[in-house]
Amino acid sequence: MDNTPPVTTRSDRRRSRPEAVAEELKSLMVRQGLRPGDRLPGEAELIEHFAMAKGTIREAMRILETQGLIRTRTGPGGGSFVAEVGRDRAKRLLGNYFYFHDLRVDDIYQLRCLLEPELAADLAGRLSPEVLEELRAITRRYDAPSTSPEEERDQHVASLEFHKVLAREAANPVLGFMLDFLATMLSDLTVWRALYAPANRDLWQSGRDSQLRLLAAMECGDGAEARRIMAEHMTRARHLMAAQEAALASDFLG
Repeated sequence: MDNTPPVTTRSDRRRSRPEAVAEELKSLMVRQGLRPGDRLPGEAELIEHFAMAKGTIREAMRILETQGLIRTRTGPGGGSFVAEVGRDRAKRLLGNYFYFHDLRVDDIYQLRCLLEPELAADLAGRLSPEVLEELRAITRRYDAPSTSPEEERDQHVASLEFHKVLAREAANPVLGFMLDFLATMLSDLTVWRALYAPANRDLWQSGRDSQLRLLAAMECGDGAEARRIMAEHMTRARHLMAAQEAALASDFLG
């Protein structure tokens, strides 16, 4: 157990005792270099270390468990263990923050227009043959215009999976997570608000053509061309999706 005394800051004094203990436990995990699966000190040791009541320690552990940073196992060999917050869980938690915000498609594309071209340029020449084939297989899921609203919806979602695969391959984990999250948010908005109806032939055509040209540029390692194509793709999609959103809002108000 690290015997370094807890550091009390002005922000700590505004927290409840369990919250302050939870924050200090997170710092302890970092200082000791603990990894997912490593065991945390037992309750008695934590009570002694923090000089806090049992209820305070238990509430602090519940806070960390709710945040997904630890997991508790009962029975023989049980205890509290460091847990890893997976990408899907992190996206869900962050998405909950925006759930009651009046997000617009343009809010998401404002960031995508800045970040997606840089990712495309960075990935040029770095994607394995297996990943390139995975991306091509995704584009084959919308190789023809949709024939029903359900198919249109599925094509929209699939086209965003293309960008999630690129985000997964990012060397910069922050950039990859942000773009994966933005694509997930856009996919959710598309379904929730039925932005796929009516069918938009121009969006389908320009989007698929851009992705195929992008694949070719990245496969041959042309970062400048990949950046240019992705920037053009994002700008075009931003305009078409915003127009689709505005038209649906107008129909609803009418």
